Amino acid sequence: MDWVRHAIWWHVYPLGFTGAHPDRGDGADHSLRRIVGWLDHAVALGANGLLLGPVFASATHGYDTTDHLRIDPRLGSDADFDALVAEAKGRGLRILLDGVFNHVGPEHPRLLAARADPGGPDDAWFRHTDDGEIAVFEGHPGLHTLDHDNPAVRDHVADVLCHWLDRGADGWRLDAAYTVPDDFWADVLPRVRERHPDAWFLGEVIHGEHDAVTAATTIDALTQYELWKAIWSSLDDGNPHELAWALQRHDRFVAAAVPNTFVGNHDVTRLASQLHDRRHIELAVAVLCTVGGTPSVYAGDELGLTGVKEERAGGDDAVRPEFPADGSLPSGADPHVLAVHQELIGLRRRHPWLYDARTEVAEATDDRLVYVSHGDGGALRVTLDYAAGTWDVQDV
Repeated sequence: MDWVRHAIWWHVYPLGFTGAHPDRGDGADHSLRRIVGWLDHAVALGANGLLLGPVFASATHGYDTTDHLRIDPRLGSDADFDALVAEAKGRGLRILLDGVFNHVGPEHPRLLAARADPGGPDDAWFRHTDDGEIAVFEGHPGLHTLDHDNPAVRDHVADVLCHWLDRGADGWRLDAAYTVPDDFWADVLPRVRERHPDAWFLGEVIHGEHDAVTAATTIDALTQYELWKAIWSSLDDGNPHELAWALQRHDRFVAAAVPNTFVGNHDVTRLASQLHDRRHIELAVAVLCTVGGTPSVYAGDELGLTGVKEERAGGDDAVRPEFPADGSLPSGADPHVLAVHQELIGLRRRHPWLYDARTEVAEATDDRLVYVSHGDGGALRVTLDYAAGTWDVQDV
């Protein structure tokens, strides 16, 4: 999969981006075609991939799927999906879909059938608690956990993955991969690769040893939350030593299986809200673009947008806003932050060897961090001045 070595994802949460959630139909166009108007922006940013959040039929926020083979009616139809794929591919953008295969939503037909016939064939699609109730995911009453030992569930997931790869997707983000049994992925993914050997699979993993997880599951890459946390926390606390330590761990992860790196996504407070000093946004992006990994940029972060995630119902809404349908920049967009992203992503594109680069910390003081990223093709010396809020990258 040589294409993955060059991949830089622009990450969109479609239900929020198009204004489709929580609205179920007000006469306005909230379809996937609205994203087409932003594809030139993604290209100008320097991205060559579109990482789409959930687009399949669901009850509310997209992660409570009701039909894995149907586009969410709030986002349109198969024709709208096909149009988006065609427009993206015409611009050289690959497509990564977001699949939820740990659980389903309360309106899923299998779940309704299981409730109607306890002990029947559909009931066997779900895990159960000791008292016989269908289990839920992490205490969420609307997310019902599949039984991943059931061969029918495994066959279904393999079929779903192949169906959308046949339709133009290049890979999958596997939501909540950390809670699905390792042997499930180790069985399903090789089957899919028989039909789609160039497909790439990204597993959502919050913590743990990447080398052990990728070896056990055959998932190609994992989300690098440790590095995400260390980047913003280190900068906001003025503690270069925290990032220095995380880079040592990251170096080991890259050696095992190159992870997905990011400084923001649909599940976390935006970088511009995490950092009290906006100058540090540049330093965070500099790290993202100069260490090993497959980078993704969450839509709006490249514009310096703010948004705080809250632990309550609707607490994600602030980080999943609607974007203008005409492709104009949203309120609060910062052209300087965009220019910095373009500069650093451009640097990344000119040094594709950074994909699996190894990183060594050369200096860590109370207000300065220097590291060298090197690989088969070159080496870069990166200097982060926490106090001045500046960065520098030099070929060495």
